[in-house]
Amino acid sequence: MTQPPIERPTRTVPARDEDVTRGLVAPTRRTPETDAMKETAAQRRRGASPWTWPLVRRAAVDALRKLHPRKMAANPVMLAVELGSLLVTFSAVRAAFGEGNFGFTVQIAAWLWFTVLFANFAEAIAEARGRAQADSLRSTSQDVPARRLVDSHEESVPSRQLRKGDVVLVREGEIIPGDGEVIAGVAYVNEAAITGESAPVLKEPGTDIRSAVTGGTQVVSDALTIRITATPGETFLDRMIALVEGAQRQKTPNEVALSILLAALSLIFLIVVVTLQPFSGYAGEPVTAVVLTALLVTLLPTTIGALLSAIGIAGMDRVTRFNVLALSGRAVEAAGDVDVLLLDKTGTITYGNRLAEEIVPVDGTPEREALEAALHASLGDETPEGRSVAAYARQRLAALGVTSLPDSAPAGSEVIPFSAETRTSGLLLEGRTWLKGAIDAIVAALGTEPSAETAAQRDRVARLGGTPLLVSDGRRALAVIYLKDTVKPGMRERFAELRQMGIRTVMVTGDNRTTAATIAEEAGVDDFLAEAKPEDKITAIRRYQAEGRLVAMTGDGTNDAPALAQADVGLAMNSGTAAAREAANMVDLDSDPTKLIEVVRIGKQLLMTRGAITTFSVANDLAKYFAILPAAFVVAYPQLDDLNVMRLASPESAILSAVIFNALIIVALIPLALRGVAYRPAPAATLLLRNLGIYGLGGLVAPFAGIKLIDLVVSALGLA
Repeated sequence: MTQPPIERPTRTVPARDEDVTRGLVAPTRRTPETDAMKETAAQRRRGASPWTWPLVRRAAVDALRKLHPRKMAANPVMLAVELGSLLVTFSAVRAAFGEGNFGFTVQIAAWLWFTVLFANFAEAIAEARGRAQADSLRSTSQDVPARRLVDSHEESVPSRQLRKGDVVLVREGEIIPGDGEVIAGVAYVNEAAITGESAPVLKEPGTDIRSAVTGGTQVVSDALTIRITATPGETFLDRMIALVEGAQRQKTPNEVALSILLAALSLIFLIVVVTLQPFSGYAGEPVTAVVLTALLVTLLPTTIGALLSAIGIAGMDRVTRFNVLALSGRAVEAAGDVDVLLLDKTGTITYGNRLAEEIVPVDGTPEREALEAALHASLGDETPEGRSVAAYARQRLAALGVTSLPDSAPAGSEVIPFSAETRTSGLLLEGRTWLKGAIDAIVAALGTEPSAETAAQRDRVARLGGTPLLVSDGRRALAVIYLKDTVKPGMRERFAELRQMGIRTVMVTGDNRTTAATIAEEAGVDDFLAEAKPEDKITAIRRYQAEGRLVAMTGDGTNDAPALAQADVGLAMNSGTAAAREAANMVDLDSDPTKLIEVVRIGKQLLMTRGAITTFSVANDLAKYFAILPAAFVVAYPQLDDLNVMRLASPESAILSAVIFNALIIVALIPLALRGVAYRPAPAATLLLRNLGIYGLGGLVAPFAGIKLIDLVVSALGLA
């Protein structure tokens, strides 16, 4: 059975850049289904506004549910505030029967409860936005009819009945029923439901980065035969839904450490407040439980305690809105501290569409013999590169008048498949061998050194930024193949931005050093690792990690999976293999390797936001001390009135104003926690000084102004 060397459908709409580079086009038919998929994806990419009524209503209900002590136990600071609220509420009930100042006590109780609710609301609004994204994804995850192939016969079954290993046929216009790998057919797939990108993506078998398909996407041309790789409930889309919904979010190490610190501070301040009671009693003016509780709440770092979870959830949400699926909050946090970035060259820095540009005979080989050898060596090679070599050889042989050419591996022949270890492929037929592959691998197989002409052609191709392959007949070298690849536009500027962030970029490739150096120079990376095997990538990552650096790795192929697993941050391309996506802790749905810049920016933004609000929380406590301490003990110790620098109207007004400010500042900082602190590439020392100036000084000044303003309102209204 014969088949054309390279067949592709034609496209009538603008293509992706990488498809233009390959000369590939395909039709995109507009249907209500594709329009709905694109609109759903576009909404998800924009991100749900946290202040829409449905989200606010959902968050308000969740805030009440989070009052359960079992849920509050995860946040020791706010648990202490909740317990204090219960105590003051009990005091308010007693005051209602004449055992205290009812008006003052009930106001303190109300604002303490508001403090707890506002803290819960901050976390709930962040979670609600994640669930809104999950709902839009869930609308994509639908039970669709599937054409399951059993013994060459089709049977229609619901997609929920598919299991790993099943083979299905998906025709033009149909939804792919589950995650899988293409085993036959060439077609374009609309992945807008997952990536938001309207341009369809080419899918074909035998390729490391274009054979994986995701359930819920739509075939828009031709047909594909797909082997299912995930059972329902375990698909990539199911994982996305669970992760963006926040059901599987765990605290990062920094969050855990900060939570422990806040718990320790809570315990210390609790002990301090409890010991103040006998001091006031000794002075003859015992302080009430209501005042002591108010003092404890203002002493506690309630601002960061209230917003800590919201900051972490919002960080993962921002990554998702950049179309990057973070499989853990730890990965986002680690991205903020990345020092070294390893990038796979093919398909990452370059388009990865290496097509035959030339077949140059060497060492006196006739052109026809060289072309025929290249054709035979490629007959069993189903990779795009192999098919392009075969197509080019047929075209040139036809120009030479040769018409009788094989279209596939002849009967009785043995195909030598390409492997990452040998870096060669070829054909055995009737005792003859044709091989093509990396030049060093072919000459090693021949047991010789490359000739001067072969070395010259190799260097010429490398200088042009291409990949040289050598063809042999098992006895001698016959021709050098020039595979042309192209660096993606804008890469140099992107790497310059990473360099400004203090990140060292290292290109990893299986190409020889000359080719690697040319591409590295054109792309603008800091270093490169040439002739790299999978174990070489792991070795490089471990070497950097041994130096105390955090390493990020981007990749898309099966051979990248071990390195992605070893790296501190592994960013896999969604267009890559299932193995790469499973090994990584992040998946880029747009398959844009430079997306790591946004991931690093968000990671740094997450760390800066947490640090900024922590700084603000600690700083504004100082002003609250000046409000609460003199008010609480001025009767017992009149000298403390000198500390009333804000000249607050009365002790009751001072205490109430401080408690109200403590609650309202949480509300004021919710937008900052969700949006994050603005990040600009700059040295760490510069960023630290800027944040100390803004949030340290701001946290010190704002409470003085805020508490004084609230005191004026409270005293004017006669609330205290």
